[in-house]
Amino acid sequence: MAKTWKRTRAEEQIGKRLKEVETVTVVDFARDMSLESIRVNKAYRMDAVHLYADILNLDEMLGVTGDEGVTCHRRTLRFLNLHYRAVDRILSRVDARRVDFHNQRLHGVVHKPYNSEAGAERLRVERAIAIAKLIIDVLRETGDDDDKIPNAQMRVGIDTGQALAVNNGRRGNREPLFLGEPANHAAKLSGADRVEGIFLTNKAREAIGLEKVDKPENVRLSTSEIAACQEAADLGVTVDEIVKEWRDDLEKNPIGSIEFSRQTPPLRDLDITALTPRNSKRQEAISIYADIDNFTAYVGRHIEDSPEDVVRALHVLRSEMERVLSSDFAGRRIRFIGDCLHGLVCEGTAQTTDEEETVSTATLCAGALRSSFELSLEKLEEADVDVDDLGLAIGFELGPMTITRLGLKGDRRVRCSVSRGVLASEDKQRGCAGTETAIGEAAYKAGSQGVKSLFGQDRKAANVDYDEAVDALADKGDSTAKAAQDAAFAIAAPEIKSASSVPLRPYARRS
Repeated sequence: MAKTWKRTRAEEQIGKRLKEVETVTVVDFARDMSLESIRVNKAYRMDAVHLYADILNLDEMLGVTGDEGVTCHRRTLRFLNLHYRAVDRILSRVDARRVDFHNQRLHGVVHKPYNSEAGAERLRVERAIAIAKLIIDVLRETGDDDDKIPNAQMRVGIDTGQALAVNNGRRGNREPLFLGEPANHAAKLSGADRVEGIFLTNKAREAIGLEKVDKPENVRLSTSEIAACQEAADLGVTVDEIVKEWRDDLEKNPIGSIEFSRQTPPLRDLDITALTPRNSKRQEAISIYADIDNFTAYVGRHIEDSPEDVVRALHVLRSEMERVLSSDFAGRRIRFIGDCLHGLVCEGTAQTTDEEETVSTATLCAGALRSSFELSLEKLEEADVDVDDLGLAIGFELGPMTITRLGLKGDRRVRCSVSRGVLASEDKQRGCAGTETAIGEAAYKAGSQGVKSLFGQDRKAANVDYDEAVDALADKGDSTAKAAQDAAFAIAAPEIKSASSVPLRPYARRS
């Protein structure tokens, strides 16, 4: 069945999402409030320290073999599973909050001591630095020589400040999401380079009495600066204790083998909650990233005066992006990463992937995402929600994709889809402005002539919405786009016929 986008269908769904956030409540976070299952029309203002920790050598794990085969993926997922278990144990022992694991990247929050306590911000930053050092040291001990799993090489970024805590995820996969500058700045520091260490923004540096620097991403904390924070934080747990508990847990609850099978398309039928390492999925597919451009700056401008608009805009935009991916194009959302959607698209059978059709469907999906995004902005403005200069940056790539859930036994809440193609699609998205869509090298090579003509030799195109994508591909003979045109005509034909059957009213005579 052809996948299509329809404006009237999108308008109806956007209207429903707007009604869900017609009334929004934003309150200051207090110690007796829960961050679990925050309602879609509610948000908490929270002063906290945000910590992003990147595993720098994940790409080395994925590149351990020439071909990206089963062995490569098994080792990479085991690598991540070992380290997820260790980091989860650390955060639970030091009373910090795990916000998200996104493949090689951890986002954690230190919100204690609360802001009402004396010197709270300084203590939070010191605790975050001590936690970061504990993570780095523990993950130096959590490799696996038998399976050739190396220790993780870590780079950590830290910032402090106020953010909005809102709901992230839907239908049983809800967790808090933090919107604002501290989360974004910490993430940028952790991903700024491949030099290991702990890096602080100037705001975080000043909170613990350090001088500002011109380029925080180039200045890692010294051994003595870290040691001073460790002493002040007094976490009450050592590296040896965590490693011993981690090894004991592995003996009692071994990870076991990682086994793969294919998911019969469409991927939207995949029940991710049923996945485990032993029941993982692997097949050729498209990984697509769609990121709301300028959203961090948007939050910064509105967090004080109109935070309700931030909640409304995020809910409407992300909900509609997911609907387009899953309902219109039968793809599968893997996760929301803040204001970014990561999903997979696959066409084919239980045995094989039709690569050309998959690339064409992903191209139409990317166009539909942009059409719905622009329509959502239009409807938000009509509802008096300021949307400033928000844009949408999209990147996608073709390759062997994995899908599973990792973590502690009985608590496999971490959705994971990792591969060279996933990393490449994210990299493509990051290289786009808010009007651009980029296609990876493998997807471009497998694409139809229509796809190649649309993206050109630079493999990037601006302002490509659904109509333009369909027309551009169909004009070059793309069968997927032609099927979408035929389906749209079949839907429109009864409406046209019905309209034409209504008798015309005669003009009234003028007296």
